[in-house]
Amino acid sequence: MLKRFYPDNEINSTYEIDFAGLYQKGYRGVIFDVDNTLVPHGAPADERAIAFFEKLREIGFQTMLLSNNKEPRVKMFADAVDSGYLFKAGKPGREGYRKAMERMGTGEQTTVFVGDQLFTDVWGAKRTGIVTYLVKPIHPAEEIQIVLKRYLEKIVLFFYHRSVNK
Repeated sequence: MLKRFYPDNEINSTYEIDFAGLYQKGYRGVIFDVDNTLVPHGAPADERAIAFFEKLREIGFQTMLLSNNKEPRVKMFADAVDSGYLFKAGKPGREGYRKAMERMGTGEQTTVFVGDQLFTDVWGAKRTGIVTYLVKPIHPAEEIQIVLKRYLEKIVLFFYHRSVNK
């Protein structure tokens, strides 16, 4: 039952993923969560994020930001990094992921998703058939509803790590 929440890949940071290697394997689109995946919760795009998206474009990737946040937050970040975006995306519902792929011109086999939450980000992407990367949250300060979900995530990750380390 818990396996539906397991990420396909787990890594410390978005910025450590080998995107050039993923491109060589045929991936062409990347969908990102924003808060605590690319920058701390509520923070604007910083120089690292801007340079990161430039590098992704140089490699050849299409990018989309997929957030349950309101448009002003997501648009501000998207404009700074020059990426498409969808706000109030309804994660973990599949529709936002599908819309993001449609806008990028990619499909399930050529898209990866990167996010920091199991029950919205990872579960939604897995339900849609997209390869997932779970990253550690950038900053511990989060809204109360996310803090509560983190406790449940710890349980799922305990069993995930146990199954991976067998």
